[in-house]
Amino acid sequence: MIGDRARGAVLYGCAVVLLAGGATWWLRAAPRDPAEDPTIQRWRQTAIEQLPTEPGQDDADTLALAAGSDHQVLAEVDSGKYRISVVCVGDTGSQVRVSLGEAGTDSGHGLDCSDGAGDYFDVGTSGQLRMFLSVNGVGTVIFRYTLERRGD
Repeated sequence: MIGDRARGAVLYGCAVVLLAGGATWWLRAAPRDPAEDPTIQRWRQTAIEQLPTEPGQDDADTLALAAGSDHQVLAEVDSGKYRISVVCVGDTGSQVRVSLGEAGTDSGHGLDCSDGAGDYFDVGTSGQLRMFLSVNGVGTVIFRYTLERRGD
């Protein structure tokens, strides 16, 4: 038979092992910050090179979007005509759908991010530009857009 002290020591030892194992699992399973991932940083740089910020643009931004996510972009602008330029960069098979109507009211325009696809379109606004972005489930993508006022 094991004495009470020996049983207590074994019990405490098992608890320490379980605690250490749980802490190790928790630290290793924590989601990584996309900003620290070198692949994401490279994709971000590629998107910025393909669609640089230039003088006279009304708005521009670069977003890291998770797989399967939806995101809304709002830009407060004057009423008028604007050119929206977009580019996305990601893994093979990754896509972003850009919609300018209310969520779910139009099918939008799809971009294949695996080849660094870019596009542009002209729109008229009445003081606010709203873009809905939907990412398919393949992986994180970098989406960049610029907004530039066109002649009235």
